[in-house]
Amino acid sequence: MNNHDGLSSHTQLSVFLVNKPGVLSQICQRLADDKINIIGMTVQDSTEHGVLRLVCEEGKKAKSSLARLNLPLSETDVLLAVLPNRPGSLADVVERLAGHHINVNYAYCTTGSAGGKTYGVFKVSDMNRALQVLSERKPKRKQDTSSLRNAARVGRRS
Repeated sequence: MNNHDGLSSHTQLSVFLVNKPGVLSQICQRLADDKINIIGMTVQDSTEHGVLRLVCEEGKKAKSSLARLNLPLSETDVLLAVLPNRPGSLADVVERLAGHHINVNYAYCTTGSAGGKTYGVFKVSDMNRALQVLSERKPKRKQDTSSLRNAARVGRRS
């Protein structure tokens, strides 16, 4: 796992689930019994099956644990970013990636306490470039020009 100032390449597990009660519970209980902490997860469903995507603190241990449930699963490298829990922190990340033509195929975030930290999980088109871009010194946020435009409009009315 690479780690650059709260950024890392991390293994995400995707588990394919039948849509019936108790399957998600069984997975969560297996990880709990094996003392594996889930960092972030998302579940998408369709009429036939669901897809559970999760990032755990110990990816290899989680894969071994879940393999015992005999559910189809796959591994994917994702970008894990520690973000301040404040408005605009997610926008900062995706704007910087977009500015360097790095596609975000999908993303999900954890929730954090007010003023605390949260995690963003990003499946990106170029992991190494994304780590490089986001590790560079962050540019200052653009000044909100809407208040300047409003002031100019008010001035023209006078």
